[in-house]
Amino acid sequence: MILVTGGAGYIGSHAVYELLQAGHQVLVLDNLCNSSRQSLARIEQLVGRRVEFVRADVRNRAMLSSLFASFPVTAVLHFAGLKAVGESVAEPLRYYETNVSGSIALCQAMAEAGIFRLVFSSSATVYGEASQMPISEDCPTGQPTNPYGQSKLMIENVLRGLAASDPRWSIGLLRYFNPIGAHESGLIGEDPTGVPNNLVPYMLQVAVGRRAALNIYGDDYPTPDGTGVRDYIHVVDLARGHLKALERLEQQRGVAVWNLGTGRGYSVLEMVRTFEAVIGRPLPHVICPRRPGDIAQCWSDPGKAWRELDWRAERDLTAMLADAWRWQSRNPHGYAQPAKTLAATG
Repeated sequence: MILVTGGAGYIGSHAVYELLQAGHQVLVLDNLCNSSRQSLARIEQLVGRRVEFVRADVRNRAMLSSLFASFPVTAVLHFAGLKAVGESVAEPLRYYETNVSGSIALCQAMAEAGIFRLVFSSSATVYGEASQMPISEDCPTGQPTNPYGQSKLMIENVLRGLAASDPRWSIGLLRYFNPIGAHESGLIGEDPTGVPNNLVPYMLQVAVGRRAALNIYGDDYPTPDGTGVRDYIHVVDLARGHLKALERLEQQRGVAVWNLGTGRGYSVLEMVRTFEAVIGRPLPHVICPRRPGDIAQCWSDPGKAWRELDWRAERDLTAMLADAWRWQSRNPHGYAQPAKTLAATG
């Protein structure tokens, strides 16, 4: 059985679906502070199987010990944590306490239970402002520009120290670039709380009328059209990368790092133009000053994952945005949408 912490969230829920489709038994742990139980109900609808679910906080050490004593867990996918960059700047201690302390509690309980296979949801933010593109795993980690990214790098360092101290550990650090998209059914997708922090959820909310216009922060970067460039990856491709990492960790010990990205960067204006083609109409947008902490460009060299995991991103940008739009247009208010509306549009 695979434990998925944060399994009701955006990336976690897609990983749960892929694990179930691959025949794994899955246990989801989530406190639902920034996710929805409804995502797991939708997965059950898709796969025709019940999803084991425990509502609890990953920082609760006693609960984790009880959980591992009650379920035959053999490996963990660790997604649980807070993830809003702006919020992390305003509440740094909350981010360090939740993300770092939660990861430590999880590893302590795993070791006590004799479970040593872990895939950690890290981030390309650990590279900071990289001096070269594309970014490979050989690039040094930098100084992340916000407490969210700093917490991810702290956890990576904790896990490296742990594996160095005990050879039984098999740990994969997956450094994501920019996950977007949704399951092709339109039943599960990204449902951010409050004002979206990321480009695509904001575009989607403008397109369904929840927001008036997209703010584009900066058009004077040293990029082809002046707007920021990022490596966007379909969340389904990303989820499948976790299954590949899980398999690989059966055969190796220690810590391994893999970038999960497409190896191509798209600018904000390219994203807007592609999305306008998907929805068939213009998307209102305005140019605003740069945001502090944003970098000009960031994209991956995913070659190591191709070579070692036999994994590569398969879906192109149009597919990513079309799947995202299918999710948002069928669920304009995310998981808060009544089930009868879903049935009518499903």
